[in-house]
Amino acid sequence: MLALCAGLNLIARGIGETFAIFLLPIAREFGADRAALTGVYSTYMLTLGLMSPLAGFAHDRFGPRLGYGAGLLLFGTACALAGAMTALWQLYLLVGIAGAVGSALIGAVPASSLVSRWFRARLPSAMSVLATALGSGMLVFAPATQWLIDHLGWRGAYHAFAVLLLALFVPMMLLPWRRIAAGAPDVVAAAAAAQRTSGGRDWTIARALRTGVFWALFGVIFLTSITTYAISVQLVAYLIESGITPLRAASIFGAVGMVSIVGMMGSGVLAQRFGERAVATVSYTGTIAGIGVLALLQAGPSTTLIGAFLLLFGTMQGTRGPLVAVLTARNFAGGGMGRVYGSVLLGMGTGAAIGSWASGTLYDLTGGYRAGFLLAAAAAACGLLLFWTVNGLSGASGRSASGVPRVSDRS
Repeated sequence: MLALCAGLNLIARGIGETFAIFLLPIAREFGADRAALTGVYSTYMLTLGLMSPLAGFAHDRFGPRLGYGAGLLLFGTACALAGAMTALWQLYLLVGIAGAVGSALIGAVPASSLVSRWFRARLPSAMSVLATALGSGMLVFAPATQWLIDHLGWRGAYHAFAVLLLALFVPMMLLPWRRIAAGAPDVVAAAAAAQRTSGGRDWTIARALRTGVFWALFGVIFLTSITTYAISVQLVAYLIESGITPLRAASIFGAVGMVSIVGMMGSGVLAQRFGERAVATVSYTGTIAGIGVLALLQAGPSTTLIGAFLLLFGTMQGTRGPLVAVLTARNFAGGGMGRVYGSVLLGMGTGAAIGSWASGTLYDLTGGYRAGFLLAAAAAACGLLLFWTVNGLSGASGRSASGVPRVSDRS
């Protein structure tokens, strides 16, 4: 079950993150400026965030079979039509909106909701496995996308994605989703006990909005996404303009995903031992240092600097995601967790939209990348500040947002 959820999340995140590789080929064909193209990705991430609560509701209400099936069909159709588009506005509609809706339905929200029904003591490690979808997706899809663009063109690459997504539809419909959605009996029983203790009510978005922990988690993922996407959406273009060949730049982009797997897996294990606040401190500090190293590459290609960037920024990318997922599952255990987590991830979509759009706009205004790097570093510092000022993010408390013991603490 964990491998299935992680695999679908990998495909959703991997295909979505490849837009950075499409950036220059599409710009050359349509003659679009950088802000217009990063606006497509901003629309994608904003829609992804807005859809996250709805994806959680859809999977809670209609079940994973319908949710995953609809997501695969919509995402696949959007990619097929994107490969035949004739105007830039169509890219906004197909990739920015339809693709994001499909990605949300097969991505992190349903996966996290299902996993939370199967794990208790090892929930941080399980969530870390899901979080590696970002890194694994970049590792698999980044060089593959560049290869497809080199051999088939960017339109052919989108058609290849469509074939992959649509081919998965039938086998996904044949899986025993009722059994998968039922969860592990002991975990479900513990969640039911927590629900009875809190008055027998499912978590609703309205209830969650009245807790400080919700807004702290929203802020963390919002600021983290500004940092990540102010860098990642322009990383390939920046590396190419710094003198690195396109294929090597795409490979570095994929390598960022590869090394991030180490950080994502490690964050779950280390959080169990040292707490979320300590892990977040190391993570944000490494991210800020990595941005500084990346800025030094403007002087010219350097294997040493690239290695340092991968170590500092790459390994830390995505480590905050598992922390947020675990803290959400702990604080909002029981019915409705999928909806609450989806609402938290609205911060990811809005932060990513602002980060990617701002990086493109700052590039057009300043003619360089330095302002975007400063924005990313400042957002990371603010995210770290939240972990140190909000007690509910420390991982030390044994109580949920409702005041009852967390599910994981009773395991």
